[in-house]
Amino acid sequence: MAYKERHNRFTDLWMKLVIWREHHIREKSFLLILALFVGVCCGFAAQLLKYMIHMIAGLLTAHMNTTTANWLYLVYPVVGILIVTILLRYVVKENISHGVTKVLYAISRRKSRLKKRNMYASLLASSITIGFGGSVGAEGPIVFTGAAIGSNVGQAFRMSPRILMILVGCGAAAGIAGIFRAPIAGMLFTLEVLMIDLSGMTVMPLLLSSVAGAVVAYVLEGYNAEFFFVQSESFVTNRIPFTILLGVVCGLMSYYFTKVMFMMESMFSKLRHTGLKILVGGVIMAGLIFLFPPLYGEGYEAINNLLLGDVSNIVDGTFFYVDRDNVWFLILFIGAIALTKAFATSATNGAGGVGGTFAPSLFVGALTGFLFAYIVNNLDLGFQLSQKNFALMGMAGVMSGVMHAPLMAIFLTAEMTGGYDLFLPLLIVSALAYITIRIFTPYSIYTMRLAKAGDLVTHQKDKAVLTLLKVDNLIETDFKIVHPEMNLKEMVDTISVSNRNLFPVTDSEGNLKGVVLLDEIRNIMFRADLYKKMHVSRFMSAVPEVIEITYPMDKVMEIFDRTNAWNLPVVDKGRYVGFVSKSKIFNSYRRVLRHFTED
Repeated sequence: MAYKERHNRFTDLWMKLVIWREHHIREKSFLLILALFVGVCCGFAAQLLKYMIHMIAGLLTAHMNTTTANWLYLVYPVVGILIVTILLRYVVKENISHGVTKVLYAISRRKSRLKKRNMYASLLASSITIGFGGSVGAEGPIVFTGAAIGSNVGQAFRMSPRILMILVGCGAAAGIAGIFRAPIAGMLFTLEVLMIDLSGMTVMPLLLSSVAGAVVAYVLEGYNAEFFFVQSESFVTNRIPFTILLGVVCGLMSYYFTKVMFMMESMFSKLRHTGLKILVGGVIMAGLIFLFPPLYGEGYEAINNLLLGDVSNIVDGTFFYVDRDNVWFLILFIGAIALTKAFATSATNGAGGVGGTFAPSLFVGALTGFLFAYIVNNLDLGFQLSQKNFALMGMAGVMSGVMHAPLMAIFLTAEMTGGYDLFLPLLIVSALAYITIRIFTPYSIYTMRLAKAGDLVTHQKDKAVLTLLKVDNLIETDFKIVHPEMNLKEMVDTISVSNRNLFPVTDSEGNLKGVVLLDEIRNIMFRADLYKKMHVSRFMSAVPEVIEITYPMDKVMEIFDRTNAWNLPVVDKGRYVGFVSKSKIFNSYRRVLRHFTED
């Protein structure tokens, strides 16, 4: 009882604070305060996630031998998946995989509202998944966590949906900035990947939260870059043709990575039993990690070695340790790791693990760039490419293609390595990789799922506003329903109590059969001799087309344009629901557009 009284007292005090804020602090000014607070919280959350991953991984792998294969690689990842499955089923009770996609969905379909448990669930689940060797990254989960923090802080202060959307972006940006110590990349991630519109109202909150998240990381970790990289070999202009070629190769590798991820995701979606998913995913993941230990966890140690120009350590802990000096074996080994990373990542998530694709794309990019230069150098063409420089460029290229975010990829790579002197080649590779993958698919690895369902908000305001409109919110139900067996007299009686000139016709089970238009029966309405003889089935008309309640709004507008109708019926699997009118859509469109674009 005492607890309940304290809770009620706290709630009353909190509401007084919220009401005071609403009367004394303008929303736009208060947004900056909340953005700073969210940035600090997300910075600490990012550091906590990194600490838990490194602690778990360190405890499990500290005793492993680097000169031979380690059989525990077959066990650890599966144990991690089992723990996470139990955690999600009995504690979290929600599927929290594909965190970035869920944030995009929350922005487009749920008015940027995320649940409170999303603030901690991804942190715990992903730290176990990655710490036990799951071949995924921590960045997707920290984006989901940061977005949830921003959403719940905004909800606590009763902020409007527009402000909630910005705070979700602030949380995501701060999460990226905090985990990579890359504030510019954090802000660009929100603009390019989450596709939150850049305006006077969004730029300062995003910048504040990104800087705050990065400052927390710098204070706790120091001012060193995330990856150790020293450019000992300067980039020269006669290497530009190879840079261009690398951009195309990275674009093709990005497309391969994306296609494999979705192919595997489709395969796992057909496995209905959780135990079967764990078995199949565990066998694939553990087998690949056992053969190729660099696939264990995020793979950042392998990236650091490649950025140092050292390739020999990549075979540590494998059967192939004795072949570490064989050039062509190393080429095949590195190529195999790059090609199988997508399988290991999708198997980790498909089996029930929680992780993102940021780190895998960086990992594949580093391998791709390094391997490209390594092959060229061993062809004896009379010159040498800097293998570590090309590894850095490859990171930007593959990330640009996978995420469809070239600017973010450039700045993220430069910020987390300190490789600003390579800005020109980073720009070339990133841009060409993006252009290459756009030839094959217009969507990123995150947006493809939402685009297929019509739930994707984009920077194109017309499409974005249509996405934000929902058919079920526009349905009008004040139409009088008639039935085929009703006679003309009953029809006239119905008309007398209706203020509409359109009447849906349904059968006894509610299935739509047609419509009656008042103008088409006006000439027989007062024929008393026909009252008992003529029935609705005689004079009802077929509808030009029906709208399913699940249709996205852009498809609804296509139907209106094709039929030239002003009102169209809405059905749910054939059962009549109501009508939607073109005028109501236009009015809602104008209202949402004003809200969507205001600063």
